[in-house]
Amino acid sequence: MAALFGSRVRRLRTAAGMTQEDVGRKTHVVSTRITQIERASGAKPTLELARALDAVLGADNLLVELWPYVYRETFPDWSRKFMEYSERAVTIQQYAAHVVPGLLQTEDYAREVLSLDALLEGEEQLEERLTARMGRQERLGSPDRPELWVVLDEAVLKRPIGGHAVTRKQLERLLDAAAERHITLQVLPFDQGGHEAMGGSLTVLTLPDGSEVAYTEGADYGQLIEEPTNVSRYKVIYDRLRAAALPPLMSLDMIRSVMEGDYRGTSIPSRSERRRVAQEQLQQSSGGRLRRGGRRVPGSRPRP
Repeated sequence: MAALFGSRVRRLRTAAGMTQEDVGRKTHVVSTRITQIERASGAKPTLELARALDAVLGADNLLVELWPYVYRETFPDWSRKFMEYSERAVTIQQYAAHVVPGLLQTEDYAREVLSLDALLEGEEQLEERLTARMGRQERLGSPDRPELWVVLDEAVLKRPIGGHAVTRKQLERLLDAAAERHITLQVLPFDQGGHEAMGGSLTVLTLPDGSEVAYTEGADYGQLIEEPTNVSRYKVIYDRLRAAALPPLMSLDMIRSVMEGDYRGTSIPSRSERRRVAQEQLQQSSGGRLRRGGRRVPGSRPRP
């Protein structure tokens, strides 16, 4: 895709009677950068540069439309197909073991997380990845937005990323997101002990045709699971995580307490209360979705 993008830039530039120096001057980059793009060498173009090239070369949005596919090539093979599925999913169920999921990250938090990649090639690549991550969040506000259910390990809340100010803003973002009807948050507390998803994160996607895929990810690996029998196994694991987690309202109380530095004030339900809520969550597919406090809403469509 980078080679295709470069060939289109070269063809448009030639048709416009412009040199690489002309294009570089008009897009505010050195001419060697244009050479790298046309030859598909060096760092991938940023979205900002793709937009500038599109305008200068009169590409009628062609280069902007090509850019996401060029951008995906900066990711390992095992994550690209998952990203494509995510863009079409009608339901996204995630368990986050270490950091807030990308769909709910603030820009400052996302920059700090992305900058931890030991294989990051430099500031330009960081900025293009950040731009793409923030762009994917736009779908949460679109008419075809997915239902999003996120279980956060308690470690996600307690691990400071980027300092106090960045972490606090991120926690505020979680509270704001949970106010949306299509987003549900739960927290899996430490005292629940071990579980089947320890060591990595888990995502289950439901696609428009009703099919499902699962995805597991660690620091430097990812695995896309598409075989229905194996996907079903991961769905059971996710249901168990939801059942073990605090109910949504209590989860939000914990987030507020961590944000205010008063974790000891968090209201933790008894194990019997958790069992009751767990039973409702596991049975919800047959009787309407749960409200954030665990109360069932008659007549509502099931929520995954």
